[in-house]
Amino acid sequence: MLLAVTKVVCIDIVDTGHHIPTMSKASSSTQEGRGAATVAVAERLSAADTKGSINLRIEAHTRQLIDDAAAILGKTRTEFMVDSARRQAIDVLLDQRLFVLDSERYDAFMRALDNPPTPGLKLRSLLRRVPAWQD
Repeated sequence: MLLAVTKVVCIDIVDTGHHIPTMSKASSSTQEGRGAATVAVAERLSAADTKGSINLRIEAHTRQLIDDAAAILGKTRTEFMVDSARRQAIDVLLDQRLFVLDSERYDAFMRALDNPPTPGLKLRSLLRRVPAWQD
């Protein structure tokens, strides 16, 4: 049995850094570490102080399904829905960053990056123009 070899390519066109919470790296064994952790948490909380609301109209059976799932996890409906929506949103954003290619397509992709086409007349003309803000 042959295993397909794939290469993961990361194109950073979407900044998910401010959407994905970071864990504090402070050590809990020292007083200094605990102080740093407290500061990090305080900074995250102050940034999240502004809250808004989202109103949804959903069918009764869908609401019950959400309530049942939230109860199993020991969460409120709001916590469950926000966590689920946040996770899905991050997945969508990451789908715009990561893609997997087989070896042949990876090599073609790298060749295209290493050997861009020569600029055409329109691009050369555009690059020679003086920007409007410099007039």
